[in-house]
Amino acid sequence: MGPQPIKNPHQPGSAGALADSQKLASILKLCQKMSSERDLSALLDLVVTEATRLLDCERASIFLFTPARDELVSKVALGSDQTIRVRAGLGIAGTVAATGEMITVNDAYGDPRFFQGVDQDTGYRTRNLLAVPLTGADGEIIGAFEVLNKRVGSYTADDAQIALSLGANAAIAIQNAQMIGELRRHRAILETENRNLLREIGGRLPAQNLLGLSAPIEALRTMIARVADADVTILITGESGTGKDLVARSVHFASPRARGPFVALNCAALPETLVETELFGVEKGVATGVDRRIGKFEAAHGGTLFLDEIGDLPLLAQAKILRVLQERTVERLGGRNQIPVDVRIVAATNKDVEGAIAKGQFREDLYYRLNVVRLRTPALRDIREDLPILATYFLDEAAREMKRPGAELSARALAAVQAYSWPGNVRQLQNEMRRAVVYARGTVIDTADLSEALQAAPLHGTVAARPAEVAALNLPEEVEELEKARIREALAACGQNQVKTARKLGLSRQGLINKLKRYGIAAAPDGADEQKEGDGE
Repeated sequence: MGPQPIKNPHQPGSAGALADSQKLASILKLCQKMSSERDLSALLDLVVTEATRLLDCERASIFLFTPARDELVSKVALGSDQTIRVRAGLGIAGTVAATGEMITVNDAYGDPRFFQGVDQDTGYRTRNLLAVPLTGADGEIIGAFEVLNKRVGSYTADDAQIALSLGANAAIAIQNAQMIGELRRHRAILETENRNLLREIGGRLPAQNLLGLSAPIEALRTMIARVADADVTILITGESGTGKDLVARSVHFASPRARGPFVALNCAALPETLVETELFGVEKGVATGVDRRIGKFEAAHGGTLFLDEIGDLPLLAQAKILRVLQERTVERLGGRNQIPVDVRIVAATNKDVEGAIAKGQFREDLYYRLNVVRLRTPALRDIREDLPILATYFLDEAAREMKRPGAELSARALAAVQAYSWPGNVRQLQNEMRRAVVYARGTVIDTADLSEALQAAPLHGTVAARPAEVAALNLPEEVEELEKARIREALAACGQNQVKTARKLGLSRQGLINKLKRYGIAAAPDGADEQKEGDGE
């Protein structure tokens, strides 16, 4: 057999070509990793680590311009934990960044451009190096990339091409990571400002929207302020129409979760077959034509999930909610993955939960999970002293919505409002005031403008104690009699304390004193009044 020709190491099929192909695949894979890395520190670590492997060298460094562009700073240097600073235009890295030209140095200490002070500071001895500019997508040079001390021999033309390719891709990835980092910083600032603003607004929401001066409403406001920051489950109980949803929203917006979503679900309005889908979501393909959809738990991630009328949930759904509360994960229908959720649960019901537990209609273990804090919304009949405030608010609201002149209740109409039992509570009162605005023939709403139920309500208490005399009075006299009765009632409810009575009636203390003198109503002396207020504190 004759002599075989010597193969060119770069010809197809040669060992050299195979090595080049493997190296090219490694470079492409590294470039893909760089383009997908969004964290700047992780990106820089990735570049220098892989560069030392691909170029078979001891160390690698990335220098980036500072914002003022008067110096280069080594953001990462594999093999050293020291931060290196180089004045722009000085040293090999500074020269490359200033000129945009690649530099290869085979004898570092023999090259006048090499800055030996860095080696003196780090204790490292540089023999040779290869440095390339980092040029961004817009053509701007953002720094320099250099590799030090080739393990065998000197840097070759192939090494230079690899370094240039890595530098070009790294520069674009660095710019993207810097931009994303800046956006994240701005977002963090905005989120902090937004959170503070929402907390400030949320802290005032109970005082603004939970109208009333009665003791039950004051106690409810106080409880909301106390429990909002504590990330615990809350159970709100009360009759239908007492504003349980408003209490839930007040808790959410006064809490650290105010920047997150508030998601509400009326459990009583859902067919039993759809409860789990609504709560936990569903994967695509569970049934024909079904697309993937997240449930309320996932939608409320980072915020609050309000489960209204939870007493109407079927037992199977109750068991799954209990599991979510325990494990903090959900599993969509048809899915196999456990999805972490960070949700605060606020539940509400108008049912007797303890009675439902005794009948086997509600899980006792879920009840104890939900009932960490319990808030009760009072029925209107229990806060009759707040009815004038609430009625006036809903009258003004209805007039604005319907673009009609403002209206007010006559003394007779107000007496009927306070006498009625309000089985539908706040919701019924709101609708009644809407109806009154529609029926009113002027700016004063009388009993004729109210529904038959209110007109038929028997008057009680001080307002109707002398019906014949009241009927004989003209409107100013009738209003005066009503005002006297309200002041006497408020004084009695506040233990004759003038400060509390004034607050309850929405008056200044001096305003109350003037009315007491005008109407000849006796009250506790000032000294006793102050003593009572001090005792209350």
